[in-house]
Amino acid sequence: MSYIRLISTADCSNCENIVLLAFPSDSELLSAHLKPDEHLFLKKALQRGVTSCCFPQTDRIVFVCFLDEAIEASEGVRLEKARQTASQLLRDIRHYKLDAVGIVSYCPHAITLAFLEGLVLSTYQFTRHYSQPEKRAAWPSRIYWICDAAPTETVHALNALIEAVFLTRDLVNEPHSHLDTLRFVEAVCAAAERYGFSAQALEAETIQQLGMGGLLAVGRASEMPPQFCILEWKPTLPRNKRPIVLVGKGIVYDTGGLSLKTPEAMEIMKCDMAGAAAVLGIFCAVAQTRLPIHLIGLLPITDNKVGSRSLVPGDVIRMYSGTTVEVTNTDAEGRLILADALHYAKRYDPELVLDIATLTGAAVRALGHHAICYMGTAEPLIKQALETSGMRTYERLVELPLWEEYGEDLKSNVADLKNMGHGPAGMITAGKFLQHFTDYPWLHLDIAGPAYLRAPNGYRPKDGTGVGVRLLFDFLQNYPH
Repeated sequence: MSYIRLISTADCSNCENIVLLAFPSDSELLSAHLKPDEHLFLKKALQRGVTSCCFPQTDRIVFVCFLDEAIEASEGVRLEKARQTASQLLRDIRHYKLDAVGIVSYCPHAITLAFLEGLVLSTYQFTRHYSQPEKRAAWPSRIYWICDAAPTETVHALNALIEAVFLTRDLVNEPHSHLDTLRFVEAVCAAAERYGFSAQALEAETIQQLGMGGLLAVGRASEMPPQFCILEWKPTLPRNKRPIVLVGKGIVYDTGGLSLKTPEAMEIMKCDMAGAAAVLGIFCAVAQTRLPIHLIGLLPITDNKVGSRSLVPGDVIRMYSGTTVEVTNTDAEGRLILADALHYAKRYDPELVLDIATLTGAAVRALGHHAICYMGTAEPLIKQALETSGMRTYERLVELPLWEEYGEDLKSNVADLKNMGHGPAGMITAGKFLQHFTDYPWLHLDIAGPAYLRAPNGYRPKDGTGVGVRLLFDFLQNYPH
């Protein structure tokens, strides 16, 4: 994995090409970097509503970006506009094939950092499977923040977060031919060793002894044995009295089982482990920044294949909790492996549990690719903090209800529960199913919409986006305790 690291410096001698970032009202401040005729052109362009200019000079190129300073916009919208402006700027930087570029900002640090975040996130590429990946590398190779008093810790945290997002994107983009169950576990253990948190993998024999019937049933037709990874980051003086547990869905490939998916849907099913990848990314960012939060990660990992041993619609399985489940649809497999993990989380007496999963097509139909469906039993203060993080990172959330009536659709004539309802609101009935396995403050995040894009959206690339990493890292940084 390679990525562009943001470098903060007060010296611009290493970087001839610069980007001037300012609000329109501060345009006079840019005169020190421009020739008189360029500054005059810039002022006239502003009058016409132009918000960006490029001035190729003899020995360098100067880009000018003006950000909207409308005070009526929310903080989240202003930060997102800065990220999107940076993403647009990257096209111009690449047009000129610049190896390095420095950012000189006259905006507040928060706006500048959002701009830098959008710029560096936009540089992501997944090229490892080309025969000559080095020829696919795109400019720039270095980005500098030219600032006399750059907040060093904040820059370090931003670099750590971007590295974690890129790791998550790489895992989601990796084809199943190169990332099966065991290779995913290897990637988890390698990340733990590199970043300094602990990782333990329970193998199939232990999973069988524990009686994790959901995980075992989903992986029954696979040639690869299921795995259950346990991650932990435990600093010396954590802010939380009891651990926060993150649970990530780790279906490395999903055919739908005997409830077979369509070819179009199956094309992208390497992404069905995006929840588990996001949890791993969060641990990498938390450990790099040494965040004082005691964190547990639970990753049930397997694939959902078709074979002679496949789970059959109508089968009844016994979950790790002892609950019996009638499997009416084998493509509703994610909730089966999550349910075992959610029950396992009880042994930690958790302060809060969040699960994150590409769980339902219903979530995509409800909100498209612009938001995360979420629901749960955590207190309003926690939900408000999560939604605030969602707006700040622009990984926005929409809360859905968990009314008792939705549970009616999960009643079975032959077992304690069905794994899938037959009516609308499938993302809610999936949440109701998961709720059955919890007895602690809990939130469920269905990221099926924004986790994998068919077309790029600014600094969010086509394919894996790494959604959830920035959201939950911000949430943990600002965790109300």
